[in-house]
Amino acid sequence: MNWPKESRTGIVREVTRPHRHPFIPYTPPRLPIEDGLGRGRAFHRLLDERRSVRWFSPDPVPEEAIALAVQAANTAPSGAHQQPWRFVATRSPDLKRRIRAAAEEEERRFYHEREIPDWHAALARLETDADKEFLEVAPWLVVAFAQKQTYYTNESVGIACGFFIAALHSMGLATLTHTPNPMTFLTDLLGRDGERPYILFPIGYPADDCEVPDLHRKPLAEALTFADGLA
Repeated sequence: MNWPKESRTGIVREVTRPHRHPFIPYTPPRLPIEDGLGRGRAFHRLLDERRSVRWFSPDPVPEEAIALAVQAANTAPSGAHQQPWRFVATRSPDLKRRIRAAAEEEERRFYHEREIPDWHAALARLETDADKEFLEVAPWLVVAFAQKQTYYTNESVGIACGFFIAALHSMGLATLTHTPNPMTFLTDLLGRDGERPYILFPIGYPADDCEVPDLHRKPLAEALTFADGLA
């Protein structure tokens, strides 16, 4: 079916839509450029304060905070809009203890048995080791699972996790992208047959004596290239 549609330039064109896929109008208000840039600067300032944390306070975090972060993750784009993610949250002391024990078993293999000197050297400045006490101290553990293989599953779940992290930070919460390898123990412990664990997030407030490595982010000149002059 065809409908005449007027674009922002005032040009009328014919738009074809298949019957079986209904579309709805999308006409968000266009912000004045200075307002938009102001929002962008404020968003950057907010996220520039974010740090990965390994020392958490045991202070409780309301369930609604986790739900809000997952709702934010659900707004992420995904391949063919398949949304191939599932977030599984627990605050059970027993389950957190079991997850820690299984994670530390894999971490001991990583740090003491695997010959990957470059990766070990990269982690040395972070002073990490096989002890993952934060998995029991943090009030919540949330595992992002990738569901059945579909279009661009890894990319889609990764973007959703990025939205999830940003939402947590906006609420004053801290987290860590913990990825012991392999993570199949999470599939077993959380009963997620047919789903692949993607990231394990401990979530809570930073401990009063929390410290983070004195790292600096890549400067814009190293992260952005305008290719207008390339041919």
